[in-house]
Amino acid sequence: MLQPRKTKFRKQQKGRIRGNAQRGSQLAFGTFGIKTLEPGMLTSRQIEAARIAVTRYMKREGQVWIRIFPDVPVTSKPAEVRMGKGKGALDHWSAKVKPGRILFEIEGVSLEIGKEALRLASQKLPVVTKFVIRRDYTE
Repeated sequence: MLQPRKTKFRKQQKGRIRGNAQRGSQLAFGTFGIKTLEPGMLTSRQIEAARIAVTRYMKREGQVWIRIFPDVPVTSKPAEVRMGKGKGALDHWSAKVKPGRILFEIEGVSLEIGKEALRLASQKLPVVTKFVIRRDYTE
């Protein structure tokens, strides 16, 4: 699973996800992609599950790009622990995504295979996504 090698600080405040994506909102590498339509937090496990679903369906032909990286540490306290005594320990890593952000891109497969592979990937994710095609794509 994806996670940073090293960070400046171990823990981070939650914050809010506001506005639309400015960067990473256009296809840059592949022919097809999925774009998120709502804000959310994607854990490294969800990203990995989606990646596996895509590569399995494509039968390892073509190429896959993951355009997001889980760099936000999420902490949690154990079950049935009283309030107070500080912030919990690091639980998992997640990526904050804004609406319009491209999550995955693929290339080297037909439109039907690409569409189905990315549909399977979007089922693994907690945000609503949309299938996008490169403007200059011709079959």
